[in-house]
Amino acid sequence: MFLAIFFTFVAVLMLMSALALVYLRAQESPKAVLKRRLRNMAKTGSGNTMPEDLRSEIIKETPQLERLVTTLPTGRAMERLLEHAGVPIDLTMFTLLVILLPLASFSGVFLLTHRLILAACTALVAVMVPFLFLQIKKKRRQKKFTEQLPDALGMISRSLRAGHSLTSAIELVAQESDDPLRGLFKIAYEQQKLGLRITDSLAGMTDHIESIDLRFFVASIELNNDIGGNLSEILDKLAGTVRERLKIKGQVQVITAQGRLSGYILAALPFAVFFIFNILMSGYEDVLFKEKLGIKLLIGALCAQLSGFLWIKKIISIKV
Repeated sequence: MFLAIFFTFVAVLMLMSALALVYLRAQESPKAVLKRRLRNMAKTGSGNTMPEDLRSEIIKETPQLERLVTTLPTGRAMERLLEHAGVPIDLTMFTLLVILLPLASFSGVFLLTHRLILAACTALVAVMVPFLFLQIKKKRRQKKFTEQLPDALGMISRSLRAGHSLTSAIELVAQESDDPLRGLFKIAYEQQKLGLRITDSLAGMTDHIESIDLRFFVASIELNNDIGGNLSEILDKLAGTVRERLKIKGQVQVITAQGRLSGYILAALPFAVFFIFNILMSGYEDVLFKEKLGIKLLIGALCAQLSGFLWIKKIISIKV
C-alpha cells in the first residue's frame, strides 16, 4: 500500500512537471512574448499613447485568473516581481504554481509520514519557494545588468564621438551586448522606431528592472535633451562612477562575508537539528507539540531566531 501511494505521488509529480515544462516552452514563443508586452503596455504608464479601444481589447484577452489576481493588493506586486526577475512565465502560471505546490507538498509528506505538523511546515516552505526563487533571479539580473551598464555607456559615448546619433548608439548596444541589457535596449530601440520619443522609450526600461544607475542614465539623457551639453563626456563620467561603486561594493562584500556566513549558519542550524532529531529519534520532540509549555517555547524560539537573523542582516547590510 505504501509503495502504491509513493509511486502514484511520483507519477503525478512527474506529470505536473512535464505539463509545466510544456507551458514554459509555449511562453517563450514570439507570439506569447508579444502578448505579454502588449498587456504590460495596456496596464502600465507606458501605454498612455495607446488608443482606449485597443487597450480595452487587450485587457479583455487577459486570462480570467490573471485579471482576478491583479485586483488583489499583492497582485500588481507579484506581476512586477515577475517582470523584474525576467522569468518567462505569466501571472496566471505563477499563481497556479503558488497554489498547487504547497498542496502537492502537503499531500505527499502527509501520505508518506502521516504527520500533520511536518506536512504543514513543508507546505509553508513550499509557499515561500517560488517567491524566494524570484527574488534570487531578480537580484542576479540586477547585478548582471549593473556590471554590463558601464561598458554599454562607454559604447554609447564612443559612438556619439564618432558622429552617430543616439538612436544608432542604442541600436549598437542592443546588437552587441548580452542579456539582460540587450533585451532592454532592444525594446527601447524598437519602441522609438514605432514613434515613441527616445527619452520616453529609455525611461520605460525602468519599468522592467530596478537599477539606480539606469535611472541616472535616463536622467542624463533627459537633461541633455532639454538643456544640451556634451553627452559623451557625461556618459563617460557616469560609467566611471558606476565602476567605482561596483568596486567599493565588492570590497564591502568581502569584508562582511564572515558575518553573512555566520548569520546563515545560525539561522539554519536549529531547523537542521530539529529535522535530524525527528528522523533519527522519531517521537523525541513530540512533547513540544503536545504540551502547552512546549508550544510556547517553540513560538518564543522562532521569534528569537527571526529577530536575531534580521539583526545580523541589518548589521552586515551596507548600502553603497
